[in-house]
Amino acid sequence: MSTTYQQHLTLLQTQAEQALARCGFDALLIASGVEKLAFLDDRPYLFAPNPHFKHWLPLVNHPDSWLLIRPGHKPRLVYYQPDDFWHVPPADPSGEWLAHVELVLIQRAEDAAAHLQVPGRLAIIGEADAALAGVLPNNPPELLNILHYQRAYKTEYELAQMRAASRRAVPAHLAARKAFLAGASELDIHRAYLAASGHTDRDLPYTNIVGLNEHGAVLHYQYQDAQAPAESRSLLIDAGAQVNGYASDITRTWGAGDANFQALLDAMERAQLALVDEVRAGVDYRSIHLSTHAKVAGILQELGVVKLSVEEQLAQRVTSTFFPHGIGHLIGLQVHDVGGFMADDRGAVAPKPEGHPYLRLTRPLAAGMVVTIEPGLYFIPTLLDKLKATPAAAAVDWSLVAQLSKFGGVRIEDDVVCRAQGGPENMTRDAFAALAS
Repeated sequence: MSTTYQQHLTLLQTQAEQALARCGFDALLIASGVEKLAFLDDRPYLFAPNPHFKHWLPLVNHPDSWLLIRPGHKPRLVYYQPDDFWHVPPADPSGEWLAHVELVLIQRAEDAAAHLQVPGRLAIIGEADAALAGVLPNNPPELLNILHYQRAYKTEYELAQMRAASRRAVPAHLAARKAFLAGASELDIHRAYLAASGHTDRDLPYTNIVGLNEHGAVLHYQYQDAQAPAESRSLLIDAGAQVNGYASDITRTWGAGDANFQALLDAMERAQLALVDEVRAGVDYRSIHLSTHAKVAGILQELGVVKLSVEEQLAQRVTSTFFPHGIGHLIGLQVHDVGGFMADDRGAVAPKPEGHPYLRLTRPLAAGMVVTIEPGLYFIPTLLDKLKATPAAAAVDWSLVAQLSKFGGVRIEDDVVCRAQGGPENMTRDAFAALAS
């Protein structure tokens, strides 16, 4: 990885220097972040690093550290390593990144300020709590716009980390499926996932969604029941992994043998793979989202859930009842990575399609972008109630809806790389295939 990491840093340095010159700044300071305590308590929240910091360095558990970026200089890393007998401090600096930085070790967080005072106008990226004497984050929007826009295009180093994050998550998904088929509770399925991935709840890229039966209809189901249901009919698990600060985001839905639900799963699998194949350079991501609605309409018609044509369902927005979210998002340093709505690097916004408020990405696709493709089809009680109040209700087979509602819903999600030419790279499917071979 030495060559690709060095190339990655060289590109970041070049981009930072160009952004500084364009915005009238002389240097860039990036705070790693600070550890925060719960209100009226001495327990810290889980530390989440500033994504701009881990863009440069694979350091994700290092609060109170800083990066100083100046034209013509190596990045200066002010590395906070307290002398602490209450907690385990950060390890001694090591790794390939070490050769590419000017390292300054400090034992007190406030000592960082002395190593960040350089002449000129400073752009300082960080949360307000990261402020030091004479070092106050100003987060200049014009500079952030440039950096956020560029973040969508991944380097070879970044793609390697994301492939590794997929390979870390896939065995855990299979372990979760095995636990589901054995009748485990949501909590025990989650534990099986953690054990197989080598993660703990502290370092997951996002909180696992583990929904059995009707819980699969809750898009961001936030609980994990400790008690197994009397009958485990379906499992929807949305869970990822991270490697060196880069995330994977994978969803799989499994059934336990019901023929109607399996037919729905098979139809969604075919649709999802077809949508992945639409990830091509120059394609407007919004068109993939609209294509998803057409495919969902076709599935609803094919299975007899809605006795309307695809065109009629789209005209009456029937599909939004069953597929209420967006087809996906950018992914990388953050699971829902920044810059999804940017029309350019000056902050202009590319709007969402009318009637589709939850889409998280509206940019044209280009080589190096990594996106999720995650079509879903759910039976959500509150949305079904609204559908019953429309003229389209007469075309719905409500007895079939009631039967399928016991399974919650289906979501299938892969992480997909847009390439300059030809078809996409499906990192998720590649990881599953490598494990099966």
